[in-house]
Amino acid sequence: MNLGLEMDCDELVELVTEYLDGALDPATHRRFTEHLALCAGCAEYVEQMRETVRLAGTLGEDDLRPDLRDKLLAAFRGWRTGTTPSP
Repeated sequence: MNLGLEMDCDELVELVTEYLDGALDPATHRRFTEHLALCAGCAEYVEQMRETVRLAGTLGEDDLRPDLRDKLLAAFRGWRTGTTPSP
């Protein structure tokens, strides 16, 4: 991590969830928003994440086929544990 200095793209990606949740400390939030102002790619990434969160919030359990639901759950479990589920 780049404490007190400019934020790079990798650090921004690691912190995007906390940013969207409003959970960054003031100094990190400032570095995050400064990076967004200078990096069009990261600004687009954050907007894509916002849209993903918005769309995911509109889905109900019955909106997904059971096989897709199971694949999504496996992917999220793998992400949390650092493993990749088999296809």
